[in-house]
Amino acid sequence: MAPSTSPSNCSVMWFRRDLRLGDNPALLQACADGAVLPLFVLDPALWGPAGDVRKAYLGASLRSLDTQLGQQQAGLSVVRGNPVRRVLLAARAVGATRVHVAADHGPYGRVRDQEVERTLSDAGIELVRTGSPYAVAPGRVTNGSGEPYKVYTPFSKAWSAHGWRAPVDPPTGATWLQLDDDTTEIPDPGLPAGIELPEAGEAAAHRRWQEFLERVTDYDEDRDKPGVDGTSRMSVHLKWGEIHPRTMLAELSGRRGVGVDTYRKELAWREFYADVLFAQPRTAREYLKPEFAAMSYDEPGAQLEAWQQGRTGFPIVDAGMRQLRATGWMHNRVRMIVASFLVKDLHLEWQHGARHFMRWLVDGDLASNQHGWQWTAGSGTDASPFFRVFNPTTQGRKFDPRAEYVRRWVPELADAADPHEPSADDRDLAGYPAPVVDHQQERNEALSRWEQIR
Repeated sequence: MAPSTSPSNCSVMWFRRDLRLGDNPALLQACADGAVLPLFVLDPALWGPAGDVRKAYLGASLRSLDTQLGQQQAGLSVVRGNPVRRVLLAARAVGATRVHVAADHGPYGRVRDQEVERTLSDAGIELVRTGSPYAVAPGRVTNGSGEPYKVYTPFSKAWSAHGWRAPVDPPTGATWLQLDDDTTEIPDPGLPAGIELPEAGEAAAHRRWQEFLERVTDYDEDRDKPGVDGTSRMSVHLKWGEIHPRTMLAELSGRRGVGVDTYRKELAWREFYADVLFAQPRTAREYLKPEFAAMSYDEPGAQLEAWQQGRTGFPIVDAGMRQLRATGWMHNRVRMIVASFLVKDLHLEWQHGARHFMRWLVDGDLASNQHGWQWTAGSGTDASPFFRVFNPTTQGRKFDPRAEYVRRWVPELADAADPHEPSADDRDLAGYPAPVVDHQQERNEALSRWEQIR
């Protein structure tokens, strides 16, 4: 590795989940040191298991960031390999005495950063953590005993009372460095035919956010309707840090209404789940309530495959699973419906569904995904009783009353007399499968299994 220039004072800005220039405290700290090397490391531990949709979106977001830097006569240096080694090599190449990051509070990221910090320290280089992907960093809000919150409502009140700093401006007049050697092209893994992903990058995030603000007053009423564009679709931009949540909270602060309040609560849910995972990192794979591990579950097989492919014979479930494969996203209400179906109708452990979501979701966030699944499975936080079993047909009728969502994603039922509960003739005519289970029977079976561990 060799830098394009070798100034006397310089540092590395190691981008991770903060792919933006605006409201980026770690980047401002790096610029305060002098010249800055913008660096991204393609970590095999994260890049390898990621699904094609997330890889494709990440590649697009990195290219957008590189273009932004290009407007300042700079570029993003991308390297591939173990960050413990690659960050050190990059810092040495430019003669940096500091590496700046936004703190990572995830189970893997915390351990990785500790290893990077030790390696850098041995070389006389400091790892500096500034800010995080959250308005309030995980672990910052605790109860009166200094313990992490286990229930959302008291957390959200304490989180709101704690508050957050105002957004900061992007750096101006920065001097940038770039590695000349040993870098890799920003990857573009390609996508299966027919998949369309949202536009990536900081500018796209802000455009989407401004568009949503025009209709945020309707959010409380429209957010549960998968057939209308009632959600913000900001989850993917938050996932990759193309916008910071405090930027959004700042722009919400001058607005009033039920929709605004409800949206702010959704941001608090995201931060609550991050806090829970930070306090109990084992819950990325294990049950938050360990007693649920003793429940009787079925082995995955043909029914899991039918669920994954959107061929269960339950239209609202199949619509959601097909939307996931086609767009890398699924409406949040439908996420709960399909999750309930997997755990309580098919009697499969939540981890099977969580893995599938993390493979396909372009906004796949470990804390929100795993704890969203655990909430539906009854083993998570809050009042999430196992006996809450969604009836998929009833849920479809309630939240998609005109079957607009089902007709879009299960087009073979577009002409059915009742797309939510098609007749045998409609199914035969459309080539649509019969239900893989009897919902009422499986609901009773699920409750029976739950009674055995109570």
